[in-house]
Amino acid sequence: MTEQVRVGVIDRHPLFRDGVTLALNAQPDIKVVAQGASVWDAIDIAQRDAPDVIVLDAGVLDRSMGAVESILQHHPAIRIVVLADAADEEQVYSALKRGVLGYLLKGTCGKELVQTVRVLRQGQNFISPSLAAKLLMASGPCGVGETKGSGTLPPLTPREQQILSILVQGRSNKEIGNTLELSEKTIKHHLTNILQKLRVRNRVEAALLASNHLPQRVLAS
Repeated sequence: MTEQVRVGVIDRHPLFRDGVTLALNAQPDIKVVAQGASVWDAIDIAQRDAPDVIVLDAGVLDRSMGAVESILQHHPAIRIVVLADAADEEQVYSALKRGVLGYLLKGTCGKELVQTVRVLRQGQNFISPSLAAKLLMASGPCGVGETKGSGTLPPLTPREQQILSILVQGRSNKEIGNTLELSEKTIKHHLTNILQKLRVRNRVEAALLASNHLPQRVLAS
């Protein structure tokens, strides 16, 4: 039997929190082990229950990432996904820089939330495609995707460009592998090389960078 993903759910609104819990507990491989309504609850749950993933309402953060930093500093194995009412580019960038692996809008469906929890448990990043699209079109000094120097990407192999172009679409390693008929292990190896070459910390930053600099014909392929 596959080991269950243990999840903590933090949200200000009991009705929404119950809905998230119900959607996650309906999956045989996921179990909500604790719930809360504040950042203090999130910190307590991280300490007491050590869940694999924490689903965290952006509203309880009050635009401060202090709780996120505290949790990840003391419990680096925990993965955090933030659920937000609206797309706030500055808050998304701030969250990603501090180690948040997932970012979803509250208008997402239960299926996408479940997928995100599973992906985060594997140590991968996930961001809502609708939110990713908005970020990819955004520009400004706070943008993660800005390059330094010449404004061009470091040399990538044709295969790496191909993988990166699919990554921009918000696909998981498994989905990329299925598209290219390659194993997840092979995709993970290529992504490691891509992140090193681009000098970014995670796949979300790589996607943001690629969207501005990969040729449109590559992105569309």
